[in-house]
Amino acid sequence: MKGDILIIDEKHRKAASQVVVMIIQDIKNSSKKYVITVAGESGAGKSEVGISIAEKLSEHGIKAFVFGQDDYFVYPPKTNARQREKDISWVGPEEVRLDLLDDNIADAIAGKNPVTKPLVDFNADKIGEEKVDFSKYHVLIAEGTYTTLIKNVDCRVFIDRNKLDTFESRKKRNREKQDEFLDRILTIEHEIISKHKALADIVISKNWNVSKSG
Repeated sequence: MKGDILIIDEKHRKAASQVVVMIIQDIKNSSKKYVITVAGESGAGKSEVGISIAEKLSEHGIKAFVFGQDDYFVYPPKTNARQREKDISWVGPEEVRLDLLDDNIADAIAGKNPVTKPLVDFNADKIGEEKVDFSKYHVLIAEGTYTTLIKNVDCRVFIDRNKLDTFESRKKRNREKQDEFLDRILTIEHEIISKHKALADIVISKNWNVSKSG
C-alpha cells in the first residue's frame, strides 16, 4: 500500500530470522513458488515481519515478493473506516477480497506474467493497480489480518499479540484514532483472528519468541 508507515526494528528482524531458519530447507527443496502467510491482529507487526522475512531470504539469494492485505480491501482505507462507522458488523474477512488475493497468488504460482494486482494509495484513498512480473520470485509472502484463510499456502505464520500488546505499535503508526470505537473494532477482530492461531504452522509470541505450532 502506497503511503503506509512501517517501523521495522530488531525484534521484527530477530523473529523473521528464526522463521527463515525453520523453513529455509523446505523453500530450497520446493519445485514451485513457496507461499508464506503472516497473520495476526491489528498492529501486531505483520507487515514488518513479512518484509523482514523477505530481507532475510535475500541473504540466501532467494527473492521474495510481499503481498499486503491492505491492497485487497473492498474499499480504500478511509472509505472503509466510514463504512465501519455506519455498520460495525462490516468488520471481518468480508472487508477483504481474499478471493482475489488467492487468484493473484495462484496465477503467480502457475507462471502467468505479468499479474495485475490492486494497489491502494492510502493518502488519496483510492485503489489502483500494478503489474508484477513474478518470474524472478521464488517465495510469495502474504501479510495481513486474515491471510491465514487463503489457499495454496506452504507455511502459515501467526503473530500472537492482542490489542493490549499492540497498543504502542498502533500509537506509533498513528493510522487510526485510539478511541472507544477502535477498541470495539479490535475486540471484534480479536474474536475472529485469535481462532486462526490454531491453523498456524509457526507462532511468534508476544515476546517475539518463535516456535513451531503444536
